[in-house]
Amino acid sequence: MISRIRTLFFGLAAVLYSGAAMAAPIDPLADPSFEKVAVWPGSPPGGLNATAKAKITERSQDVTVIRDRYIEQVERPDMVVFKPKTPNGTSLLMAPGGGYIRVVMDKEGYETAERFAAAGVTVYVMTYRLPGDNWAAGPDVVLQDMQRALRLVRQRATKDGLDPKKVGVIGFSAGGHAAGSLTFRFDEAVYKPVDAADQLSARPDFSVLMYPVATMADPFVHAGSRTQLLGKEPTSRLIEKYSLEKEVRPDAPPVIFIHAADDASVPVENSLQVFAALKAAKVPAEMHIYEEGGHGFGLRAVKDKPVEAWPDAVLNWMKRKGF
Repeated sequence: MISRIRTLFFGLAAVLYSGAAMAAPIDPLADPSFEKVAVWPGSPPGGLNATAKAKITERSQDVTVIRDRYIEQVERPDMVVFKPKTPNGTSLLMAPGGGYIRVVMDKEGYETAERFAAAGVTVYVMTYRLPGDNWAAGPDVVLQDMQRALRLVRQRATKDGLDPKKVGVIGFSAGGHAAGSLTFRFDEAVYKPVDAADQLSARPDFSVLMYPVATMADPFVHAGSRTQLLGKEPTSRLIEKYSLEKEVRPDAPPVIFIHAADDASVPVENSLQVFAALKAAKVPAEMHIYEEGGHGFGLRAVKDKPVEAWPDAVLNWMKRKGF
């Protein structure tokens, strides 16, 4: 019965996602035309006691229709590059979600990257290490990877003829917390420099937070993400330090939020609280709250729902902001 339900779900998702017959999904992992970039030149820092053994799981019943992979226990974070036919000069670092226990690869990664690359944006879909795998940095292991990846994207922008002052970040769900942490803690020294890229700023020029896990405090916390990040019984100091609404600063880049009001996993208050803090700090911020959409919608199953408009809303905002 469960198998039949899953088959029906993925078939329906494919129809809703496309609205028509759908071409075979892309597979950047198997396609040599996609460039893959290692985040660290060798082993990532703080791995002496790390227990990560990377494993990719495919949840799709029919990979010719839709791919639905996630990776657990990331050992060596990397980025898959989506290069537009006509680059507009903007680069975007993309952090998919997964509750800090995994990183979703297709739904909140490759599919969305295709959409933004079609608009001229050069997109870097990243994997990042997870805090439950005993890395020395603990909850800051994700920020290590985010800072390092953003610096590499900025370095590559200069080399590739793109604008190093038009480098943004987008994050989904727990990836939204990762992107938000980068947005507000971009200059925190969480690792020792390893090469010339680390002399560059890790501050994103703009930030897109998609239904982000933001607060670590009750009653609006996504408890699973908090447990993975901070443990089962975090102190009040840790809760405050890793709650995005407490990290907002006046020199943060402009931020746009996308959230559904009926999100039962990560309540919309996660975005609302950070938006209020940004407004108080006089940081430019925009928010789109859609009546329907639930959580983790990405570009799937959004047809004829309010959230179907979100990619255009973000791209229009980027254009207005000069990105």
